[in-house]
Amino acid sequence: MLPESAALRREINLNLNLKQNHTMKYPFLKSCLAAALSLSGMLTTALAVDAKQPNIIFVMTDDQGYPVVGAHGHPWIRTPHLDKMHEESIRFDRFMMGSTCAPSRAGIMAGVHSIRNGVTHTIYERERLNPEAITLPEVLKTAGYTSGYFGKWHLGDEEIYQPDQRGFDEYFIHGAGGIGQAYKGSCADVPKNKYFDPVFRHNGTFVQTKGYCTDILFKATLGWIQSVKDSDQPFFAYLSPNAPHSPFIAPPEYQKYFKGLGFDGKTAGFYGMIEHIDYSMGIMFERLETWGLLENTIVIFTSDNGMTSIGCGLKSKAGRPHKQIGTDPEGNPMMTYNAGMKGLKGTVHEGGVRVPFFVRWDGKIKEGRTVDTVVNYLDILPTLAELAGAELPSTQAFEGRSLASFLFEENPEWEDRFQFQHVTRWNHGVNPDDFKWKSYSVRNQRFRLVAGVLYDMENDPSQNEDVTDQYPELVTEMKKAYEKFWDDSRPLMINDGVPLAEEKPYHVNYNEQKATTGIPQWEEPELSN
Repeated sequence: MLPESAALRREINLNLNLKQNHTMKYPFLKSCLAAALSLSGMLTTALAVDAKQPNIIFVMTDDQGYPVVGAHGHPWIRTPHLDKMHEESIRFDRFMMGSTCAPSRAGIMAGVHSIRNGVTHTIYERERLNPEAITLPEVLKTAGYTSGYFGKWHLGDEEIYQPDQRGFDEYFIHGAGGIGQAYKGSCADVPKNKYFDPVFRHNGTFVQTKGYCTDILFKATLGWIQSVKDSDQPFFAYLSPNAPHSPFIAPPEYQKYFKGLGFDGKTAGFYGMIEHIDYSMGIMFERLETWGLLENTIVIFTSDNGMTSIGCGLKSKAGRPHKQIGTDPEGNPMMTYNAGMKGLKGTVHEGGVRVPFFVRWDGKIKEGRTVDTVVNYLDILPTLAELAGAELPSTQAFEGRSLASFLFEENPEWEDRFQFQHVTRWNHGVNPDDFKWKSYSVRNQRFRLVAGVLYDMENDPSQNEDVTDQYPELVTEMKKAYEKFWDDSRPLMINDGVPLAEEKPYHVNYNEQKATTGIPQWEEPELSN
């Protein structure tokens, strides 16, 4: 059954929902998710807790996208550890996320499309994950897992939305969508927070750290893994560094390297952050090997959306035309690179939503295989649930499919499907229906329909030719499927129309703690050999 804390949370949340007019304005009865939350459909364990259940480490970078990995053909980025992971993994090469941060995170966390969880923006209270949603760590908990979350959360900054209220036993996070960010409403990090020596929230207490944010987050993750690795419970570690998100601040030695090649400050920071992430991944794998964890640990690497435009050096969200942003030591031009795709973060073209997705599981799966089937972020929850031995409710609430068969079979049966994406991000206070037919996309294995324009992704992966006139019946079918998806989802956009909060919880709570008990120095874990 669902963990007691989650059930209690939902009872408390009912009052909040009524107060904010969520349930009265948008009846939840039509939701498939409601069926998942009924007592008769609560989660049960598929298997008894077994010492051989795999540990799971899920690493998701912020705004990196698909192109900036050496193994993906990037001409000059240095990512030796990610390239090695690419070689030793099964690579899902057509993996699709949402087009921006919070929507992708909501879909991963609940296995339900983001707009059906109320997440239609990254701010304006529309980043809050529906309090009634069953989450990934809650599912894993039914199979005996302990779970920790580290880094960028971005699913609500009020207490009821924090990770410990969503099934995580440990958390170490910053607020809002980035370190130091603050927007109208509740979405805000600690005041004046910085990438160096940042303040993080550790299990409800703000702590002062020393060092660079990505280093700290990897160390916090490894420290927690060290503390639980010898217990009887399998663990799930979700590591979500805010790098390489803006404002593109890399450690000095990485920033200096790219500036020396003629990069401007932002591009030097963006690419420097990615090379530093690669370094950090190498440290993590080294530690996992030292601890003897690799053979019973699934390690996944991905990114939350397509590559960001400003940091990569491309001004246009079209992801082209390309231009020179530096000169290598041999005098050759260093050009921008988008893996031949159209679109960047904030679009529903291929480049806006396609990401790396590497799955490494030493000794259990055949390494070095590439899966070209188009899959997406809604598939993550059912996949990890199956691998962990956790049973999902026998309802339609979870929209994705388990990808586990791809890990163990060369060519598993897989029925094609339509996958829906929308940029959302309309302004606060407007009618979402005015944006129904704007910035949407429908994808299947071969085609992508973007706002009424059809592309043949197999024969034209760069999306240069409109083939709408060649496949009118398919276009009609895709539009009808999308319209049904939107109409079914519209009542579930529970955060649209909610008034902006008057207080910023991270500001209020931080200032209160600072004035009373103070901000303690984080006790950095000592990692054993």
